[in-house]
Amino acid sequence: MSQYLIKLDPQRCISCKACEVQCQTKNQLPAGAKLGVLISAGPLMASGKPQVVSAFMPCFHCEEPWCVAACPNGAMIKREEDGLVYVDKDLCVGCRACIQACPWNVPHFDETTGKVIKCDYCRDRIEAGQLPACVAGCTTHALSFSKPNENVRKARAVYAISLLANPQAK
Repeated sequence: MSQYLIKLDPQRCISCKACEVQCQTKNQLPAGAKLGVLISAGPLMASGKPQVVSAFMPCFHCEEPWCVAACPNGAMIKREEDGLVYVDKDLCVGCRACIQACPWNVPHFDETTGKVIKCDYCRDRIEAGQLPACVAGCTTHALSFSKPNENVRKARAVYAISLLANPQAK
């Protein structure tokens, strides 16, 4: 499993799709290709108020990625040190086996290059100590980038402090 996680705070998201635009710009994607997709529904009525509900769907960098297993040339790679799954464009022949194998429909075929592309959490940016483009470009800071259990620890700490500050809140 990847050491990293992109998480959406649905209370902050306004479905502006700045995350998708930043991804497309950074990765110079062809029209229609989206490596991280913001899915929105609504407006729905919640407590008498209209609300848009959103979910962000990047690559999940699976524990045992089917896309990696399906690639006949070894172009789809899972990096051992952090679990990131990426495409080695020099090895990709555009057979699309990884696209068929992915249960989340994450990899895309780039007609302009004849190669497969997919979300790699902006591997180059991570290596430079930066956030993925979608996270950095989120206008409302609804996307966060962390290690999977980091957010749980933070939430528990906040909850514990609130209990200490107000013991009757139990």
